[in-house]
Amino acid sequence: MQAKTLFRSFAVSFLALAAILTIIGILRRDHNGWTDLEKAIILRQDSLMNVTVMPKDSAILRSRAAELTPRMLRSRETQELVAKMLYTVRHPSQDGVGIAAPQVGISRRIICVQRFDLPGEPFKACLNPVIDTLFGEMAPGREGCLSIPDKRGIVTRHQGAVLSYTDAETLEYHRDTIEGFTAVIVQHECDHLDGILYTDRADSLWTL
Repeated sequence: MQAKTLFRSFAVSFLALAAILTIIGILRRDHNGWTDLEKAIILRQDSLMNVTVMPKDSAILRSRAAELTPRMLRSRETQELVAKMLYTVRHPSQDGVGIAAPQVGISRRIICVQRFDLPGEPFKACLNPVIDTLFGEMAPGREGCLSIPDKRGIVTRHQGAVLSYTDAETLEYHRDTIEGFTAVIVQHECDHLDGILYTDRADSLWTL
């Protein structure tokens, strides 16, 4: 009996130690500030990343994303993450106009938005974006979300926004005044960074 008790005690202690080491490995950060788990998601996935969906991935989609540190802004991981986010949102399987880092499993403050307000309507990646001001009339509009693929809704939003961010390509600081549909996209994607989904703001919702 005593031997069995000792063995069971050892087994429990070993499993507890293994769990602690696993958590430490997940939370351990490199010199730039990325955790091992974040690096695994960024570097090991193909260009087309897995999109987080509700309710399965509510833990990350409902969390407030962390800012990128100055070292992170210049890291290989940030550049690769941005490239893969851009590939994912433009892929025919998604065909989106915007995506936020939590939607690919990374709780960091990064958004990619199609700039319909600029010539050529390019996609732009914004690091640590902040909406300084919302302005203009409030107007209802139809919205959907890559993370809630089976629903659509009507959301009333401001038609203008002043957005501050670091450009992912040049690493230069920008403060843009944005109007129209792009301002709506910016609000939608920045909401993601604070754990807010468009369904929280919707005037009405329907299932496809």
